[in-house]
Amino acid sequence: MTDKHRPHIVINDTTLRDGEQSAGVAFSLDEKLDIARGLDALGVPELEIGIPAMGEAEREGIRGVASLGLKARLMVWSRMQRNDIVLAANLGAHLIDISVPASDQHLRSKLQKDRSWLLREIGEHVRLARDLGFDVGIGAEDASRGTPDLLAAIAGAAQAAGARRIRFADTLGVLDPFSTHERIAALRAQCDLEIEMHAHDDLGMATANTLAAARAGATHLNTTVNGLGERSGNAPLEEVVLGLHVCHGVGTGIDLKGFPEISRRVAIASGRPLPWQKSVVGEGAFTHEAGIHVDGLLKDPANYQGFDPGLVGRRHRVVLGKHSGPRAVQRVMARLGHPLSDMAAGELLRRVRLFVAKSKHPPSDADLLALLGAAS
Repeated sequence: MTDKHRPHIVINDTTLRDGEQSAGVAFSLDEKLDIARGLDALGVPELEIGIPAMGEAEREGIRGVASLGLKARLMVWSRMQRNDIVLAANLGAHLIDISVPASDQHLRSKLQKDRSWLLREIGEHVRLARDLGFDVGIGAEDASRGTPDLLAAIAGAAQAAGARRIRFADTLGVLDPFSTHERIAALRAQCDLEIEMHAHDDLGMATANTLAAARAGATHLNTTVNGLGERSGNAPLEEVVLGLHVCHGVGTGIDLKGFPEISRRVAIASGRPLPWQKSVVGEGAFTHEAGIHVDGLLKDPANYQGFDPGLVGRRHRVVLGKHSGPRAVQRVMARLGHPLSDMAAGELLRRVRLFVAKSKHPPSDADLLALLGAAS
């Protein structure tokens, strides 16, 4: 990542908009306010907080977030329709993302319109939104399946009308990091707008694509807490911010240690429990069982530590299971106040392996004490 772009990476978190578009997810007003406060406390600089055209309840939620007096700048989302944009006015948001079709597939099949119509409409709607007091971004929906010349034309029309940003949306999550870098670098060379990357995770590459976009010159990155979002979700906030920090040495001003708590709150509010092996915030992210790993970790954490889990408010945890070794058994049992000889550790390990084979989960502290009692 070039020094030119390092100071300009801004996280725009869309948990309260695209995150809530996950099938079956609906945040209450109190939950929206709680999530917004939590993200703001972490230092997330921009929040996309809703779709005003959805109705009065949605607008009430947007007003509620705006009334909190957060440090974060607030964005709302709209279609390229006059009524949508007018409904977004006077709710307390600073920015509006106006979504437009950025592929011929969407332009023809969804709207039955041509490119010349699109470019005229972009100018009219950007000017309307600016007249209503918004900073304006154009959301290039399905940009990843559009042609570079169409995207360049959209960016040119938006910039000429006074927009400040274009959102490159990989709406179907079909890009890989290499093609993402090529597309964003080309767009960067063609316009002076802020470029925001909006990645979906259908192929499991949303985080990688988002980091590739940053490397190619994107200035703003969309995320959601826990990767919540349509279908397979969006690029997770915790992964993108940590990836920028660890892989590229780029800071965002966001408090990484707060990730576990905001992750927990969003998981509860969304009704979407975290997978055990979810990176950064999952229960298993820093959990070790394999004997060779545990032995190396105990000798020197750097042996099996890509980054210090304390960076994100976590710590290593050793559990016992099929692949544990005697040393791990002795370490865990000493923590529980029961130092064991090599022979006793071996016998307990045998019982632990039987337990795990039957239960399909590592033994809890209470389970270990029960197994120790049975072994004595």
